[in-house]
Amino acid sequence: MVDFGFGTLAAKRSDLAVDSAPLQDSVPVTVLTGFLGSGKTTLLRRALTDPAFFDTAVVINEIGEIAIDHYLVDFVEGEVFELPGGCLCCAVREDLAETLRSLIERRDSGEVRRFRRIVIETSGLADPAPILFTLGGDPMLDQRLRLGRVVTLVDAVAGIATLDRFAEAARQAAVADALVISKTDLAPFSEMLAARLYVLNPGAERISGAAATDPAAVLFVDGAAPHRNPLPARGERESDAERRTGEGDHVHSHGISAFTVILGGAVSRLDFARALGGLAQSRGNDLLRVKGILAFADRPERPAVVQAAQHAMFAPEWLSDWPDHDHRSRLVFVVHDITPGEILARFAFASPALLGPQASRLHAGGTPAVRHPTFPE
Repeated sequence: MVDFGFGTLAAKRSDLAVDSAPLQDSVPVTVLTGFLGSGKTTLLRRALTDPAFFDTAVVINEIGEIAIDHYLVDFVEGEVFELPGGCLCCAVREDLAETLRSLIERRDSGEVRRFRRIVIETSGLADPAPILFTLGGDPMLDQRLRLGRVVTLVDAVAGIATLDRFAEAARQAAVADALVISKTDLAPFSEMLAARLYVLNPGAERISGAAATDPAAVLFVDGAAPHRNPLPARGERESDAERRTGEGDHVHSHGISAFTVILGGAVSRLDFARALGGLAQSRGNDLLRVKGILAFADRPERPAVVQAAQHAMFAPEWLSDWPDHDHRSRLVFVVHDITPGEILARFAFASPALLGPQASRLHAGGTPAVRHPTFPE
């Protein structure tokens, strides 16, 4: 973990400063989130009925003194771990770290069956950004776990009203690698909802819940979204709805925006750590998520996947090659009330530029990245 705390970049274990790779034994973690009633437990239950995923540990967080959701999933053979009461993003964040550390220790000692993946199902009111911070901000967890995928469920029936009313719902959608649209049997996935989600998270994969015949594949994608390159690539196009939405700053997004920055110049690991570390130190609470793929100057032949959330940075994952034809170093920022201009200033050493048809508009609404190739037509 690169330590971004209070005036120092001296790392407790700086993977940006040494030539290292994640431990082969690192366990991927899926964060499953979505607002109250969006269908998270239903999707999780369907996924865990697949015998191929019996070796999954589950951490369930609920609000209130009486836990209910675990009764819906504990028929699955395997260990189910639950955090009683409170919200993962605030009152029990430390308990989450302790629970995960204990889980790894019990796995190592043989006290529990050796699981290969972890799912954290958040409460419907949770802001997932601090959960991601917990995973990347704890040295032991950073060594033994890796963020696999953030999956957010969005209700097709009440999704627009929920996104308008609750900032938590908007944040859940903004940080997702995959957006699963639930309850499409009750209401269609409307163009208005699609446009709203595009403003919040233009790079996310969008999946119809009704069409997700293999829910386990939705939750457990080995290598995670960065390896599948969710970042906009050259030549991709926008849909009509996305073009219209990109021009409208009237959309209610609770100050959340997402935009892509291309780094055209050479990027050293130290300069990158200083730039992102300075941003995290000054604006960490508003830095909801950063994900990207970079060619560092000392190792241009092997790109690195980098991720960060709030004040924490995850250990980079070195790839054997670029995932597609686009070899530009690029970062997606999901932020709250941080302008693109502030980001560009931090990375001025690397000739940064915004990606998108409105790249000249430096405002809090961000710039609309272009269409992700895995989006359904």
